[in-house]
Amino acid sequence: MAKSNREKNTKNKAKHTKLMDRKKSKLRKEKDNRAQKLKELKAKIKAQQNLEDSSTAE
Repeated sequence: MAKSNREKNTKNKAKHTKLMDRKKSKLRKEKDNRAQKLKELKAKIKAQQNLEDSSTAE
């Protein structure tokens, strides 16, 4: 049922939206950081493998 004789409480909705945006932003940032670390790790492993391959080829 619709509320009658009073205004809607939009403060809670705005607060909830703000907090949920913060949470989503934090999760997105953590995901991006994790992906960046994996890229760096893959590059390091690949460089290490190339170094080992070149040293065994000599």
